[in-house]
Amino acid sequence: MQKARISLASENIDSINQICSSIQEIAERTKTSLAGPITLPTKELKLTTRKSPDGEGKASWERYSMRIHKRLIDLGVDERALRLVMRVQIPEGVNIEIEILE
Repeated sequence: MQKARISLASENIDSINQICSSIQEIAERTKTSLAGPITLPTKELKLTTRKSPDGEGKASWERYSMRIHKRLIDLGVDERALRLVMRVQIPEGVNIEIEILE
């Protein structure tokens, strides 16, 4: 059986959860098989820089971090369901990939 694997990534967890819930609603309406959303590990990117640019003065540091949240959804291949998924409004800053698996 074919299935579509939808992978979502964003730094905003609320927008990812919103998209996941809308995909779940589409799967319920079209009675398509759904596996997920599977939560993948959150990637945390960290950057530490020194506050004073010239190297003089107190050695104080600024720390920045960004978290990347990921979800994975497997959806049974149904033409109508995939069309509805393509029409879902995707907020800015969310990466979405859809690939068909055999």
